[in-house]
Amino acid sequence: MLLLPAFSLAKRELVRFLRQRNRIIGALATPIVFWLLIGLGMGRSFKADTPGGGDYLQYFFPGTVMMVILFTAIFSTISIIEDRREGFLQSVLVAPVPRMAIVLGKILGGTVLASGQALIFLLLAPLAGISFSIAGFLLSLLVVILTSFALTGLGVCIAWRMSSTQGFHAIMNLFLMPMWFLSGALFPPSQARGGLKWIMAANPLTYALNALRQGLFWRQEYAAFATQTLVTIAFGGVMFILASRMVAKPIAADLQ
Repeated sequence: MLLLPAFSLAKRELVRFLRQRNRIIGALATPIVFWLLIGLGMGRSFKADTPGGGDYLQYFFPGTVMMVILFTAIFSTISIIEDRREGFLQSVLVAPVPRMAIVLGKILGGTVLASGQALIFLLLAPLAGISFSIAGFLLSLLVVILTSFALTGLGVCIAWRMSSTQGFHAIMNLFLMPMWFLSGALFPPSQARGGLKWIMAANPLTYALNALRQGLFWRQEYAAFATQTLVTIAFGGVMFILASRMVAKPIAADLQ
């Protein structure tokens, strides 16, 4: 009773996305442009701090993968606002299915979309001079899936109480983009000043990004990778529980 409606909602998210080609192009093209412009523009003025000891394009590549995940996972949850406006969400809420199935379906749909597009971008790693092993690629893919799940859950938490896409974009610019900036995507925490180091240490996306870097530049640092991955799993678990509790409100309150 839980998995069938969840998979149905996830399938609906995939079909909707594939029918909107502009979303596919935008979700992939924007990070590629960011990677090239920022990477080439800052490459000579920035000393990269990668596990592989490469240049700035290599350093910025995992951060760009995180941008792909962030954009796709978060924006996939805008469908919650659209579904509420069109009346579909109200129909789902009164259906005889667990509320958790709604959350799981939305998160699974966003996870598949974000992971799929991040996987496509990962295949461009050789262009950045990154030659990862099979084990490194599989571990990187694991981190991508876990991060996609966590960020989609975060998007559900934000979008559930939103009544307009304009408000959602405002939250995106005010909260989510700084979250990406302060994850170590643009500069390592060692080069941050003052309280920024503490903010970056408290940012769960920092640990996901570090785990992704350790996977791409695999040096068999099992303890460090396991720690970063466990934090990412905990982040996803907290977001799923929080989203489930937000959705598990009385139906009358959600239909207003």
